[in-house]
Amino acid sequence: MIYDQCKTCRRLGQKLFLKGERCFGSKCAFSRRAFAPGPQRKRRGGAPSEYKKSLEEKQTLKKWYGVSERQFKRYVSETLEKMGKVDDVSAELIRVLEKRLDNVVFRLGFAKSRVMARQLVSHGYFLINGKPVNIPSYQVKKDDIIGLKENKKSKGVFKELASELKRKEVPVWLSLNKDKLESKAIGEPSLDEVKPPAEISLIFEFYSR
Repeated sequence: MIYDQCKTCRRLGQKLFLKGERCFGSKCAFSRRAFAPGPQRKRRGGAPSEYKKSLEEKQTLKKWYGVSERQFKRYVSETLEKMGKVDDVSAELIRVLEKRLDNVVFRLGFAKSRVMARQLVSHGYFLINGKPVNIPSYQVKKDDIIGLKENKKSKGVFKELASELKRKEVPVWLSLNKDKLESKAIGEPSLDEVKPPAEISLIFEFYSR
């Protein structure tokens, strides 16, 4: 799994930080081999086609959030249906992706990667408003309180969590009580703050073909 994720970054030509802290160290495969995996063939001249460019943008954002093609296509389709009802469809797509529970857990610093966050959520580590939720795609709403189950706080995976959270800056739409290991959604995610690694308009073009 580690190497598959490293190959994803190399194939897409940019570091997506899919392995958390590993991506910042000397073991990062992209830092050592910043080229696509497999036999290196001579590149053809000219710019990539519009289809290839939009495909790469779609793949980049989908892999960044770690969602399946089926889920991602549904998010895009539902966002396009809101055309004219929201101020910015690009911002709306990012809001939906950012509000996934697994992404929120990652953004809060409770997990070192979105893959790890998804596993923790699926294994029932978190509560929403005091009730257990084990669905990674759960949409966190404003005023929701996200907490770590009391009997999970002593698990080895959280051994250094307290010290790590002291250095953690969370998104402005989330508040974090670092002592209680509890967060509250106090707003909405912002496209400007997220700075996604893909051109969102090209993703809409890809699915609109």
